[in-house]
Amino acid sequence: MGKHQPILVMKFGGTSVGSSAAIHQVIEIVKSAQIDWPRLLVVTSAMTGVTDLLLDGAGQAVAGKPEKIGIAAGALHDRHEAVISELIQDPTRQAQVSREIFGLVDVFSNLCQAIAVLGEASPRALDAVASLGERMCVRLLEAAFTEAGVLSRFVEATQLIVTDHQFQAAHPDFSLTRLRTQRELLPILEAGIVPIVTGFIAATSEGITSTLGRGGSDYSAAILGAAIPADEVWIWTDVDGVMSADPRIVAQAQTIPILTYREIAELAYYGAKVVHPKTIRPVIDAGIGLRVLNTFNPDHPGTQIVEDQSKTSNGAIKAVTAIRKQSLVTVEGRGMLGVPGVAARTFGSVAATGTSVPLITQASSEQSICFAVPAETSSKVLRSLEVTFAQELASGDIDRVWTTGEVTIITVVGAGMRNTPGIAGRIFSALGKQGVNVIAIAQGSSEVSISLVVDAHDTEAGVGAIHDLMLTDSQPRSNILPA
Repeated sequence: MGKHQPILVMKFGGTSVGSSAAIHQVIEIVKSAQIDWPRLLVVTSAMTGVTDLLLDGAGQAVAGKPEKIGIAAGALHDRHEAVISELIQDPTRQAQVSREIFGLVDVFSNLCQAIAVLGEASPRALDAVASLGERMCVRLLEAAFTEAGVLSRFVEATQLIVTDHQFQAAHPDFSLTRLRTQRELLPILEAGIVPIVTGFIAATSEGITSTLGRGGSDYSAAILGAAIPADEVWIWTDVDGVMSADPRIVAQAQTIPILTYREIAELAYYGAKVVHPKTIRPVIDAGIGLRVLNTFNPDHPGTQIVEDQSKTSNGAIKAVTAIRKQSLVTVEGRGMLGVPGVAARTFGSVAATGTSVPLITQASSEQSICFAVPAETSSKVLRSLEVTFAQELASGDIDRVWTTGEVTIITVVGAGMRNTPGIAGRIFSALGKQGVNVIAIAQGSSEVSISLVVDAHDTEAGVGAIHDLMLTDSQPRSNILPA
């Protein structure tokens, strides 16, 4: 068999499939793409709001409110039925997809009734509930695609992506996933049929449904793209690519035409929700092209992700992000100086609470360790540290363990910062002019990003000041890839 024709993976987010008008737009995008990409795979999220509705129903069951389950089931049915009636005219096809959706709504009701009887919902049970939104959506899309003359077939990713048993945030087995994906999807693609695959969900090797974590449909697309392997992965969302800042904070935010893999990874990790943070690794490892595009403005070029930073030339700073609702936790004491294992015990104590740490900074004198945690976890982290260091606190080797009020992590991203002298000084100067005090700072060895911690009420002023500096630095602006 000769080399297969190029393959494109297109992932559509919840807003992209959230209404009949949006799904019609998706169909037009797929038809247009098929001109250049005869082998095309679609990965879809659930319709916008559906996963929240499913999990809220499970929550109501846990809370002992079984009457709410029927209300949620009715809302799920009505939401999908409205789209079916608008998009699908063939009566046989309409009846078939309605029957399948109703069957999945019935599964939801039964799962919630079981949860209500037990009075608790395990992570495994929640994954079974949360998976239903994508399972409904692929059936609806297959019917809509077929109605529009696009040969398609829905495939549940439980047949493709194999994970461990870490329900709600499962980790893929890439080797098994590659084997299953190629076995199941390549024949469909080679027959000229568009597979429509559930995002977000997967299964253990025993076939138990798992999920990749909220927002994981991007990750699904990257995993499948690497497994086939595809030539490119396009993430379709509801904005014109990756923005230079959150447009809700900075009105002048612009689409970034080109980013490196390292830059998009930093942006995704530090709060740019347009791409799931885990999406980057599979596409880097497989050498796959990645784009972020707008379903509702498909003619916009969006953002292209490239490996070589020499192809980008739009200033040292590319973007600025903000992670709100954080707290800084500090462990400090003169007795810490030269004592081995303090950092290991500190972060072991934090890990025991199940808390993620997005930022760490330590004084060179070794007399304090400071790190950020989500604000809602700060009290339990503090209690855990006080237990861990009870003896040192009693003896005075550690003076105190304490947390700040709510703070924001502002992260400045740009591979060009590495080769730009004085960039940190200019950032601090811009913040100082706006009266923004920097509480802590951390910079990775890659020098692609600088993270600053500011008081919560300084978020808008801090982000705005750095974005203004970025716009100044990027003039004149050139973002065209060389021929």
